[in-house]
Amino acid sequence: MSEADKKYPVIVISRQYGAGGRSVAKGLSEKLGIPWYDKDIMKKTAEESGISEENIKQAGEQVNRTMHFMSIFAPVTYESETDVIQRAQEEVILNLAKEGPCIIIGRCANALLKKVGIPNLSVFLYADIDQRAKRAAELGENGTLELKRYIAKRDNMRAGYYKTYTGHDQGDFKDYNICLDTGCIGYDKAVEIIAAMAESMKQ
Repeated sequence: MSEADKKYPVIVISRQYGAGGRSVAKGLSEKLGIPWYDKDIMKKTAEESGISEENIKQAGEQVNRTMHFMSIFAPVTYESETDVIQRAQEEVILNLAKEGPCIIIGRCANALLKKVGIPNLSVFLYADIDQRAKRAAELGENGTLELKRYIAKRDNMRAGYYKTYTGHDQGDFKDYNICLDTGCIGYDKAVEIIAAMAESMKQ
């Protein structure tokens, strides 16, 4: 295969809340010329599952264990709505990955692609709490909750979701090709590093 015919791997960005996942994904998309998906996955998941986008947004990364006993989708197996959403998301992610190189944010995509054997570059972004608080203030998603408490809440939700659907601890370096401290190096440098790795992994 000629160099011109080689393609980038699918890039999966996992992250702590406020560590700049969307900013880095957007920068990578512009630099590499490949699409990135975040909220688009929610829309496609709604189409796949029949669950409204609003309900999917509310479920987010939160795993409500009581839902395992109250699902209207599979009352015999007690499948929760969150399980239905996750399964639909997995189908969406696999379809996107099969279409060609892209960037996918979160949703346990790194574990899923590894499981099915789709080459991917798995990244974990993190930063110290003060740096993330600055970003969280810009996002303005905390409502009346104090910023650092809100960050801790979102981190716990993501960690619980990741543990439930992968069996692993989020942020464990063994699940990723590279872990980057965006609070230390900044978003632009993170984009540069990930892009260089993606270039070296083209096939």
